[in-house]
Amino acid sequence: MKIFMTGATGVIGPGSVRGLVAGGHDVRAVARGDAKADLVRELGAEPVAVDLFDADAVRSAVAGSDAVLHLATNVPPIKTAAKAAAWATHNALRTTATEHLVAAGREAGTRIFVKESVTFSYPDRGDAWIDEDVAVDESIGMLRPTLDGERIALEFAGDDRTAVVLRFGLFYGPYTRHTEEALRMARWRLSTVAGKRDSYMASLHTDDASSAVAAALRAPTGIYNVCDDEPLTRRAYLDAFSAGLGLPKLLLNPPWTLRLVAGRASRVLTASQRCSNRRFRDATGWAPAFPNAREGWAAAGAARRRGSGSEERSRA
Repeated sequence: MKIFMTGATGVIGPGSVRGLVAGGHDVRAVARGDAKADLVRELGAEPVAVDLFDADAVRSAVAGSDAVLHLATNVPPIKTAAKAAAWATHNALRTTATEHLVAAGREAGTRIFVKESVTFSYPDRGDAWIDEDVAVDESIGMLRPTLDGERIALEFAGDDRTAVVLRFGLFYGPYTRHTEEALRMARWRLSTVAGKRDSYMASLHTDDASSAVAAALRAPTGIYNVCDDEPLTRRAYLDAFSAGLGLPKLLLNPPWTLRLVAGRASRVLTASQRCSNRRFRDATGWAPAFPNAREGWAAAGAARRRGSGSEERSRA
């Protein structure tokens, strides 16, 4: 299958490209700059320089593709994340770029469109399981571009066209930027995790996210939660992070600390979301290698101690 991909040099991009190439697919991936183009080539794909906000350029780049995988994001670092302006490019990738890619795919006769999204849009459900039939929380302004992007992606679906939205849990891995930020905060016994200790959070090791991207090519049209099998409570997740990376017990930030900075939007990071991946597993046969964050963080810590993951370090 000829695949056009965005986000190939992001958190889950390299692993996704490797899996697709190993599966016999011909991958063309967006890469801005020589260093990122070199990385794409090393992964076995063809780099493409294209402005995703230029509709004509996107149309030319997508031509001849059987599938489009739109994984590009631009999440700001923690120090600027409270500023609405910091999310401008990220939001445009969710909406404007998705519009261009959907239009280009239709014109090119593309059969499959896969869009990256997040589980954070669900409401707080305590310890109740959340599947894709649970209505998302439309009241949080910062999530509207994400939800709009999902709707735009699903408009691709047609008689012979499949549209798949992957609502990923929180990514973690040995060398993600989030991990490096968390380690810096850990020097002062602080953490990046906020909320009630018994509230749940959906998470996913980056290796499992990458394998899910390839599996999505087999999925029928729809929205799917893609997270680990056993979501942990925030206290348990933070303890798993500490144990995996050999850190002392860290402080869990109470919900009010985020409310001071983000107001109502703080619900995105503090809601209890015990998400189920059952629908995606049943549809594709995918299963995470790390069923919970305890095992995933243990593996991430081991990888760091071995000094592996040079690609991830170069992107952090």
